[in-house]
Amino acid sequence: MTVILETFDLKTKAYCDVLNITSQVQNAIEKSGLKNGIVNVHVAGSTGAISTIEYEPGLVQHDIEEFLEKIIPYKKDYAHHKTWHDYNGAGHLRSFLLKTSQTFPFHKGKLILGTWQQVIFLESDEHGRERKIFVSVIGE
Repeated sequence: MTVILETFDLKTKAYCDVLNITSQVQNAIEKSGLKNGIVNVHVAGSTGAISTIEYEPGLVQHDIEEFLEKIIPYKKDYAHHKTWHDYNGAGHLRSFLLKTSQTFPFHKGKLILGTWQQVIFLESDEHGRERKIFVSVIGE
C-alpha cells in the first residue's frame, strides 16, 4: 500500500464561505498515480470543515449559513470569547460539528461521488484565512 500526501492552498472569506474543492482533490488523486483506494481530505485548524453537498454557488451557501445560524449563531456570547478575547466561538463549534477531515473512496483514479455531490470546504472563522488543505491518497 502506498501513501502520498499532497497539499493545496485556499484563500477564504469570513464566516460562512463555502468553496468547492472537488477538482483539487481529484487532481491530488491523479497526481499520485494511484488507481484504487481512499483519499482523506483534512484542514489543520479548528474553525474550518470538510464536507460534501450538492454545490450550487450562492444558493447552497445561503442555505448552509441559514441552517448553521439557527443552531450555532455567531452573535451569541460564547465562553470561548471570554477566554481568548476573540469572537470565533461559533466557528469552533461549527468545526466541531462538521469535522475537519473526511475520507472518500476512489476507483480507477476517480473519486466515487454521487452525480451532484462535491467535496467542499467551509470557513467558519470570523476572519478570512489562508488555509492549507492536506490530501492523503492511500491505495495501489
